[in-house]
Amino acid sequence: MLTVQQIIKITNASVLHIFSDDDVIHFLVTDSRKITSGSNSLFFAIKGIRHDGHVFIDELYKKGTRNFIIELDIDIKKYPNASFFKVVSAIEALQKIAAFKRNQFDKLPVLAITGSNAKTIIKEWISQMLNPEYAVVKNPKSYNSQIGVPLSVWQINEKHTFGVFEAGISKPNEMPILENIIKETRQQKINEKLSLFEHTKCVFYCADHLDIDFAVKNNQLTSFSWSKENKEADVNFSILTISESSVKVQMLTHVESHKVSSELDLPFTDLASLENLFHCISFLYYVGFDVDSIQRKLQLIKPVSMRLELKQAKKGCYIIDDTYNNDLAGLTIALDFIAHQHQKQKKSVILSDLLETGLDSDVLYMVIAETLSKKGITKLIGIGKNFVSHSHYFNTIDSVSFFDSTSDFINSEALEKFSDEIVLIKGARIFEFEKIVKRMEQKSHRTVLEINLDALSHNLNFYKSKLLPTTKIMVMVKSFAYGAGSLEVANLLQFHRVDYLAVAYTDEAVELRQAGIVLPIMIMNTTEEDFEFLAKNKLEPVIYSIDLLKKLIYYLEYNYENLPIHIELETGMNRLGIAEAELPEAIDMILKSDKISVSSVFSHLAGADDAQFEDYTLKQYGILMRCTAYIENKLKYKFLRHILNSAGIVRYPDLHLDMVRLGIGLYGIEANGQEQNALMNVSTLKTTISQIKKIKKGESIGYSRKGKISKESTIGTIAIGYGDGYSRSFSNGIGKVLINNKLAPVIGNVCMDMTMIDLTEIEAKEGDEVIVFGKGLNTTEIAKLINTIPYELFTGISERVKRVFFAE
Repeated sequence: MLTVQQIIKITNASVLHIFSDDDVIHFLVTDSRKITSGSNSLFFAIKGIRHDGHVFIDELYKKGTRNFIIELDIDIKKYPNASFFKVVSAIEALQKIAAFKRNQFDKLPVLAITGSNAKTIIKEWISQMLNPEYAVVKNPKSYNSQIGVPLSVWQINEKHTFGVFEAGISKPNEMPILENIIKETRQQKINEKLSLFEHTKCVFYCADHLDIDFAVKNNQLTSFSWSKENKEADVNFSILTISESSVKVQMLTHVESHKVSSELDLPFTDLASLENLFHCISFLYYVGFDVDSIQRKLQLIKPVSMRLELKQAKKGCYIIDDTYNNDLAGLTIALDFIAHQHQKQKKSVILSDLLETGLDSDVLYMVIAETLSKKGITKLIGIGKNFVSHSHYFNTIDSVSFFDSTSDFINSEALEKFSDEIVLIKGARIFEFEKIVKRMEQKSHRTVLEINLDALSHNLNFYKSKLLPTTKIMVMVKSFAYGAGSLEVANLLQFHRVDYLAVAYTDEAVELRQAGIVLPIMIMNTTEEDFEFLAKNKLEPVIYSIDLLKKLIYYLEYNYENLPIHIELETGMNRLGIAEAELPEAIDMILKSDKISVSSVFSHLAGADDAQFEDYTLKQYGILMRCTAYIENKLKYKFLRHILNSAGIVRYPDLHLDMVRLGIGLYGIEANGQEQNALMNVSTLKTTISQIKKIKKGESIGYSRKGKISKESTIGTIAIGYGDGYSRSFSNGIGKVLINNKLAPVIGNVCMDMTMIDLTEIEAKEGDEVIVFGKGLNTTEIAKLINTIPYELFTGISERVKRVFFAE
């Protein structure tokens, strides 16, 4: 914590107004949606290209925030009970504060981790292995950016005895800044290597990477290296034997003038995990752990799940599975996640004791209680002896129960009392909360559609980067959000404050409203039967015909005061829309009614994704502009104009107008193919191998004996069929799935609930994961196999396929 006066001195800020000299800052906040304790928080109003933290000052002031670092001039007279400090860069101010905090604990040893891959996994594993000998402070999740590293370093307190931080860069010259904050690190990008090593006491690296090895030696840096190939490294590893679940390795270490050979059993077999473990083992050996101690710690290592998973559960519940660790910073992230889920009104938390936080236990559980209350948690299940002994701090929560152990909770009636609520399950590994998840999770067959919420956010930001700050964005969540799940996707979009949502039908919009979505919603296909639901749910219909307009005006005359509408124009799609010749009649009707106001006028492009139709696209655009000019002249007020879809946003930057409509691009498909590499895959359809059989030459596979066996073959049956949305068009060798990074063709006809595949050339076993499309298997290419488009694959996935939503 720091005082306000210390903050001023550290940041060299201009003091615009001080409300209280006595304020002590406990929390640094850069996201207005994540304020925990307003009176003890310092908010950094960061001015970005598309986001401006200053616009949220009013909202935060009303919620109790009283200390602000700003970059722009604002009317501080509106906030008499707050302190304002002006700086050139709020991010630099944040970094200066973090550097000051680090210097307060300059005796604390720190390991900084960087690299292109596996930073978070190595950080988590080393942190696990240093425990309990050290009280470790580390980044929550993958907080490794110019903002994430300072927020992570801010956690350091006097009870910590080791720091483990990861640092990443997204653009040149960022690493020296992070290096100044955490003081020890290793290379991520070759062109920044020299700046990384300036203040390090020791550089840890793999000597098999020759460019890094050369740079370290050329600059005469103190180092400790490991290798599988370079015998001059400090530690050498070689694989001795491989079993199904473990690998035995030889470890050669230098002791004075000779080498010492030891053997270790590693609990993973994949090459990536082995390399990550070699980093961890080498580091632990360097800091003084003997081989026996390292072996004991290796047996406790588990795969690191770096994501929050939102899953459907029993009795109408959702569960947020975050069972891989439990610390205060990670808890705050998880509570932010549940706070922005609006599928259910009741929000509950199952939480284990927080271990090795470095905080006094009374202070820790008081902070936890305050945080849970501020995030709107209505039920708490606290598990662990510390929760039991500090239960008196949680009397502000509606429903609380405490148990000494996970087994006590599982065997109680409390587990069966969850109904129609969202439940965050977060616990330290030793509490084995995966047992709770297994008991609560909705039973289903083994086919799942995984939706990466971080990828959705990335794709949204990519398209936003194409727009002017003044251009609004409407996002299409029709057809179950392209198969991804309307409620969950809409929640994320609301969190990111998009301007509009659009759905195809009124019942989709009503469901969103009932789930707590308050964004404006445009309905593409409104009928007369829907009118009664529009004003009641604050929904905005598209008017695409004179007849529909007449019926709506007649209805409103006897029911509601005013309703915003969107006029769809026919400019060449020849689907829905009011023709240019019909506009005088339509506008005359609107002018005569005091029940209707026009929110937007728009049209659909017929060929935005194809360069050969550019002239036609420009013709459509010209018609829209001519029509909107006429409408605005008649109505005497402005409205939004929009014509571009995902493909048009990229291909026609000069036609963005007032708003664009983002559809398939959000879900990871760049329809033009021009910037596909800039997008992240969102949806991955997975299943498993149910059974494997050896089939003799001359036999057949499946219905109508369509699968002919020309040689002795290995055939697998996977748990997906056309009942799940896997088209019969993939039958007889046309479809291919990915198993253990190899393609397996479909053999025979796709059945309703299962499909057979040829595994003859693939090493596989029953239960292995099968990728149907998505990560590792390009969705567009799979769609081409059956002459369709990704839209059809996404929207065709049956609702019986469980959706699993995850975020880092």
